[in-house]
Amino acid sequence: MATFISHSPDETIALGERLGLELRSGQVIALCGELGAGKTQFVKGVASGLGTSARVHSPTFALVNVYAGGRLRLYHLDLYRLETPEQIRSAGLEEYLAPVGVTVIEWAERLWPADQPAPPAVTIVKFETLSERERRITLEPGA
Repeated sequence: MATFISHSPDETIALGERLGLELRSGQVIALCGELGAGKTQFVKGVASGLGTSARVHSPTFALVNVYAGGRLRLYHLDLYRLETPEQIRSAGLEEYLAPVGVTVIEWAERLWPADQPAPPAVTIVKFETLSERERRITLEPGA
């Protein structure tokens, strides 16, 4: 486990970029944290680290955005509008949990609540708001 303190959106993007440089096909990254904690900024960095030049934005209403053009395809899921694991399963998102590429899931705690933890291979990234500009970001690498 590694913990970082981000003092700006740019630092959050840079942390995501460092992770993106190391990712391999098939990896799933689960982002957990409150609204405005920096999850989408982190995904922008992951996309940059993967070599994707597309403009990254939250797929809240589409549920998933797909970004190609980098060294790996990036699947960006946002589960904000789905409230239960059952709703998520019925949305047909299972294919993104074993991607040919990389999947990053915002609001992953809705898919894997505390009583149903994420599979061991999933990397968990937790965002905690410390102040208006500071975020604690904790990475728990998967197996």
